Amino acid sequence: ARRPVLMEKPDVVVGTPARVLAHVGARSLALRPALELLVLDEADLLLSFGFGDDLRALLCHLPKIYQALLMSATFSPDVEALQELVLHNPVTVCPPEPRLPGAAQLRQFQVRCGSEEDKFLLLCALLKLALLRGRALLFVGTLARCYRLKLFLEQFGIAACALNSELPARSRCHVITQFNRGIYDYIVATDEEVPAAPAAQPPRKKRKAGAAADKGPYPEYSVARGIDFQNVAAVINFDVPPTAESYIHRVGRTARADNPGTALTFVLPEEQDKLAQIEDALAGDGGETMLQPYRFCMEEIEGLRYRCRVRTVPARAGRGAGGRAGGTDTLCPQDAMRSVTKQAVREARLREIKEELLNSEKLKTYFEDNPRDLHVLRHDKPLHPAIVQPHLRNVPDYL
Repeated sequence: ARRPVLMEKPDVVVGTPARVLAHVGARSLALRPALELLVLDEADLLLSFGFGDDLRALLCHLPKIYQALLMSATFSPDVEALQELVLHNPVTVCPPEPRLPGAAQLRQFQVRCGSEEDKFLLLCALLKLALLRGRALLFVGTLARCYRLKLFLEQFGIAACALNSELPARSRCHVITQFNRGIYDYIVATDEEVPAAPAAQPPRKKRKAGAAADKGPYPEYSVARGIDFQNVAAVINFDVPPTAESYIHRVGRTARADNPGTALTFVLPEEQDKLAQIEDALAGDGGETMLQPYRFCMEEIEGLRYRCRVRTVPARAGRGAGGRAGGTDTLCPQDAMRSVTKQAVREARLREIKEELLNSEKLKTYFEDNPRDLHVLRHDKPLHPAIVQPHLRNVPDYL
């Protein structure tokens, strides 16, 4: 479809490395006689998303003399290796961190929560009662909490998807596309960084650029920056960010261009010192704090607290609610968060891995040659991440 446009020899061509390489191979695009400027934007993400081999293949089609710009938010060993291949005597430019928009465009609040339960209760009230409207990114501190919060929201019929460094590139692209298309309104995300290997470890064999995404967490992954989320109305820091830079990257996902945005940070008493350091780093020229207290009366949502705690369990034979015969369920006043157990989180992660295996293009040929393995995978024991309670989907009028 783009071939006629490329045959007119445009001045600027924008594309992924794979598509550019395909057009070069089809001879609808010639780089060697005409290329003057090469720009590799978000180089770390290009490697994380599996374009390393395509970039290396493109180098054979470049002219001997051209100017190159390589831009990256992180500087991993793979980015350094790519720099050595593409750049010659490069000049490194490190611009200062961008400042967040002003209060007229971005409203920043902190919400003091007395306990972990208050965090879940407040989030449930904000989303279920539509007190916070529009699409939102919810940031948590660890991968396990990412799935736990996702499963908790599902208990109340709030559809959300998880996005973290454990997911392969194709899955992450799929999640982002679904969010941008409005299929999901909420993403529960982590922005954890993969720790560097200890210095005492022996040096590993040098890998090709782009090989970092083969196993384990993805070093270049970060939801907080570098990914194009569209129309994000709010960012909720369910857990306080570890640093001021992390806060800026998280909150910077909203209030883009001229659009307004809201940032809420839930803070526990033990997280107050960490948030104070962030406030000091973000303080204006006059020393005024950027995070205003969120005026919210927790007493007004106490009626929802019981629903967050209630869990439906099978009644004893012949007994119903209140001990009457003929019923089917009884209400057990246990913490709803406890229904999202470590086992439930583990099975939720296993279910995503299973779906990834079944939908993998790379394994399609293997499953064709080994149909028994595909049959076993499809008919493995069912996974039950958490029991969804239908009665929690609707909020009664009296609440």
